[in-house]
Amino acid sequence: MKTIAMILREIAALFVDDGRLALAILALVAFCTVLAFGLHGPASGIAAVLTAGSILILAFSVRQGARRKPR
Repeated sequence: MKTIAMILREIAALFVDDGRLALAILALVAFCTVLAFGLHGPASGIAAVLTAGSILILAFSVRQGARRKPR
């Protein structure tokens, strides 16, 4: 059973390397979903929020990654 759990963790690690990055992207997508379907926001505005949010999340993730790695 431990072997199966280890294999599943390794497979999950292939798709989710940084847990905070994945959670931030999921939160952004959830926020945009609420804007689109809950508040019936304009598609262009939602696209802008999704694009800008993705770029900001990626920039913060790269910055945090650079801080963690020793030179």
